[in-house]
Amino acid sequence: MRERHVAQDVRRAREFEAFVAGAAARLLHAATLLTAEDPRDNPHARRLLASALAHTYACWDRSRGDDPYDRARQYLATRFARGAWHQYGALGRPGPSRAGALARLSPQERLILVLRLYEGVAEEQAAALLGLSQERVRAICDRAITTLLHPPRGAATTIGAKVVPS
Repeated sequence: MRERHVAQDVRRAREFEAFVAGAAARLLHAATLLTAEDPRDNPHARRLLASALAHTYACWDRSRGDDPYDRARQYLATRFARGAWHQYGALGRPGPSRAGALARLSPQERLILVLRLYEGVAEEQAAALLGLSQERVRAICDRAITTLLHPPRGAATTIGAKVVPS
């Protein structure tokens, strides 16, 4: 009996390691986009990733038949949304420690943009995940794209460590 449990634990660990090897980089990139941190210095994104992977591992045996990447992405998104809500308020802007073009967006705009455009999540799925209507998700995504494509006059754009006026 004990040998069977040990074998199951070994199999579970190998399956999870293979999943992490294939998915961790993409999930970290998504988390970095969400937090609007510099990819070379992204402690918040790494914490988000670690909690999403820990949650996925904890649910590994119960989620047979489910896509573990979808589960990890969903947890990453909800964890970010919950943290952003508490840190910035519903639509608040990020603090000065954020960099890059996505830093101009609210956490909700970043979340929807990353889910829809980077992760390719369908509008209906994003709406269900976030508890919003499809029309609201579409409007927020459109507003975020407009903000990125048409920065306000006089806004500075960050390139690497240099700030270049627009």
